[in-house]
Amino acid sequence: MGKHYLETVIQNFEGLKSLGERAIIQVDESHINFSENENSNSVSIIVKHLHGNMKSRWEHFLEVDGESSGRNRDSEFEGSIHTKEELFSIWNEGWDFVFNAIHNLEENDLNKIITIRSQPLTVIQAIQRQVSHYSYHVGQIVYLSKLLSSSWDSLSIPKGKSKEFNKRMMNKNT
Repeated sequence: MGKHYLETVIQNFEGLKSLGERAIIQVDESHINFSENENSNSVSIIVKHLHGNMKSRWEHFLEVDGESSGRNRDSEFEGSIHTKEELFSIWNEGWDFVFNAIHNLEENDLNKIITIRSQPLTVIQAIQRQVSHYSYHVGQIVYLSKLLSSSWDSLSIPKGKSKEFNKRMMNKNT
């Protein structure tokens, strides 16, 4: 069961990474720092925050508190990233922390207790916390990207195409 869980988590994280990338690709580089107002975040700020979180939570996953002492969370919401190349470099480095940690876990690690901000959690709870957190932020990236794209290519089933999609799926599975 534990092996299946870890495989599922990897698939979920791979799906989130891919979804975010497919959204970011559709945004012109000149829009990656757009934010609606001082209380909202740009695509680049969300990526910076995800990177900081991923590094803090996963770099030494089973060894230290997931809120590493070297993290400056507030700085993740300042400044900007100037190119998509830089944005994807930070994005990929963050995901590398996640995948390296998950791939190194074994079934007997899943019930171990770790801490995040001094809160004790099982490894499963900590993983689920991050799946939820990353889903939230990837959703923000998708939403912003959709708003900022001049010609959006749907990342799921386009509006008005559900019946067509369901028919293709039924034909595929028969």
